[in-house]
Amino acid sequence: MPFTGEVLVQLPAAGEENVVEAAAEARIAQRTWAARPVAERAAVLMRWHDAVLRRADELLDVIQAETGKARAHAFEEVADVANVCRYYARVAGRALAPQRRSGAFPVITKTIEQHHPLGLVGLISPWNYPLTLGAGDAVPALVAGNAVLHKPDTHTALTTLLARDLAIEAGLPPAVWQVVVGDGAAVGSAVVDTVDHVVFTGSTATGRLVGERAGRRLIRAELELGGKNAMIVRADAKIGAAVAGAVRGAFNSTGQLCLSVERIYLHESIADEFERRLVSAVREFRLGAGFDYRADVGSLAGPAQLAKVRGHVEDAVAQGARVLAGGRARPDIGPYFYEPTVLTGVPPHATCYAEETFGPVVSLYRVSGDEEAVAAVNDSRYGLNASVWSRDRSRAVGLAGRLHTGMVNINEAYASAWGSVDARMGGVKDSGPGRRHGIDGLLDTTWSQTVATQRLWPIGEHRTLRGRRFQAGMTTALRMLKRVGRT
Repeated sequence: MPFTGEVLVQLPAAGEENVVEAAAEARIAQRTWAARPVAERAAVLMRWHDAVLRRADELLDVIQAETGKARAHAFEEVADVANVCRYYARVAGRALAPQRRSGAFPVITKTIEQHHPLGLVGLISPWNYPLTLGAGDAVPALVAGNAVLHKPDTHTALTTLLARDLAIEAGLPPAVWQVVVGDGAAVGSAVVDTVDHVVFTGSTATGRLVGERAGRRLIRAELELGGKNAMIVRADAKIGAAVAGAVRGAFNSTGQLCLSVERIYLHESIADEFERRLVSAVREFRLGAGFDYRADVGSLAGPAQLAKVRGHVEDAVAQGARVLAGGRARPDIGPYFYEPTVLTGVPPHATCYAEETFGPVVSLYRVSGDEEAVAAVNDSRYGLNASVWSRDRSRAVGLAGRLHTGMVNINEAYASAWGSVDARMGGVKDSGPGRRHGIDGLLDTTWSQTVATQRLWPIGEHRTLRGRRFQAGMTTALRMLKRVGRT
């Protein structure tokens, strides 16, 4: 338990043989689940939505106990999963219905595309957002008719188990969502070796291994990996709003968010004011270990995260950076607490300049204009999230199109893009090729089948139309299709 450092609970560890058994049970249950009408599966999601909101306080207690985050930040996960349940329950019927496609030839070719569940979807979810990145990714797979084999991080397994209980309460057959808890290397590898599709959220290094293992089996792997996310504050930005956005973006969930802001590029004309107001806001933060809404920032997840954050800050200072706020651990509050920290003057050879910190640390940099800001944002091996702050929304949107990141928020740090669940989200470069959300996030867990029915006249040579006559006839037909604008 991050608040105290005590062991919260001990759970039996699964082995590779348990993964195989769980997969076999899930596959049996999946056939019956997939045979149910989409509307029935969607109704389960709607009831799950209601259960999540009805038992929000219980979920918040468990999330906080396992992650150490502040309660307000834990509620983001509850709201997110309810939002995802509602969205996929609404769109599943339409998205999974057979779709009419243009046939090879008008009238005589009727073509439909239909989707079938892949079968067994594997989830390997991280500790930092156990509800959002666990249950949230299970939702589209389940409504598509798949079973799920889920390996949560061992530190946050209780959140997954409670979310599963709520889904069962809502009508999900228990065997359709299997949870296996155990060693990441052994159990996670066994999951990849057993499923038909894998969804992984975590480090870039581990993501490469998951992708390689999935590739050997010719199954798809959705990989959402690390980020070194940047924020651009233009000269015309509303400073108060930008400061508030920086506070949320850098320090929500104690900075342990894949979309977290770690770099802020400030136009030199407003840099002094922004810096002053940001430092003032950060110094007013209330750190706390309570199961209520009094704390603004919670704990880091454990000793490894604390060591990493402390190491990044100490290295930056040793290389010439200055600490404007924070910069120290707070064992007086709890064993893994670290003050929200603002750095300036971080040189390129400092570790936290380019590497993901994944903690409550943000660095400020001054730029002369848009060109320098864009170049700085893109000078990263990561490309997950970015934000642009400006009164000129048209200019900001144009600037967003030049950033090499999978998500860009205008006048918001991350929540606008993340919460727009009808749109795809994910990264580029070392942030991974994975995508979640949107209708495609549902279809990713299916395989498509094209069924084309030919009527009246077959395509190809026919006893009455062969050789050069066939060539001439087909050429005429193709030219006519171009002329009439057919796809």
